[in-house]
Amino acid sequence: MEWNIVADTSCDLFRQDIANETVDFITIPFSFHLDQDVYVDDDTLDVGLLVDRMEQCAQAPRTSCPAPGLWAEAYGKAERNVAITISGALSASQQSALSARELALEQNPDKQILVLDSRSTGPGLALCIEKLRDWICEGNSFETVSEKATAFLEHTHTVFALSSFNNLVKNGRMNRIVGFIAHKLGMWGIGIASKKGEIQIKGTTRGPAGAVAMILEEMRSKCYEGGEVMISHCQNERMAQRIRETILEHWKNACISVLRTRGLDSFYAERGGVIVSYVS
Repeated sequence: MEWNIVADTSCDLFRQDIANETVDFITIPFSFHLDQDVYVDDDTLDVGLLVDRMEQCAQAPRTSCPAPGLWAEAYGKAERNVAITISGALSASQQSALSARELALEQNPDKQILVLDSRSTGPGLALCIEKLRDWICEGNSFETVSEKATAFLEHTHTVFALSSFNNLVKNGRMNRIVGFIAHKLGMWGIGIASKKGEIQIKGTTRGPAGAVAMILEEMRSKCYEGGEVMISHCQNERMAQRIRETILEHWKNACISVLRTRGLDSFYAERGGVIVSYVS
């Protein structure tokens, strides 16, 4: 294969979603440590079981990012590689991908490898990966694909809504009583990915309707006028479809896809959480 797209499993996509006769698609897994158990975010992971175990976990669960060797192995399968990772401000995955690039180029200086920091997660990566596949299939050069991807990410934005606060409480980022009350009152926490890829909390609201309204308000503030939207959800298809339908009511020309979160985004979003990425 001449071209590879390589992503960590924060992308919420699988090989069959992207790979074709022109370009391969490889995902590099995170792993999760829940008490004494370790789960790998590969194609066989039972996300429902992972979410259940997270909620039962006595200690604060944690993640491990993919090792450089996994990225290097993927780079070895093609002459042209475009890698994209979860925000470098949230994980060491990007640094791991960059370290692997150096190793691969030491062995083969003629290999072409671009490592992109999505400054996002989930649907933010998925939107770019779909574009990468299309640009490659159109016959663009490595340099042109690199330029297009870098520009595309500048116009990609992410907003998320959380209805569960278990991990925040277990990691000491939210008072246990406050977290309990917020859950009982049906509170949602709304946040965004900043231009640097950091998480910024925009506020809280009560109930799904309030969460949807805050998501649309954020999209308007970023001058969204229709076009591509990707929604990832953690066991909350109803909320994802509610967001989709509301967006279409306001922007008839919106093109919206819905994904289920893989393990990494299920870990962050928790049960019921949704992540929305869009291009403006």
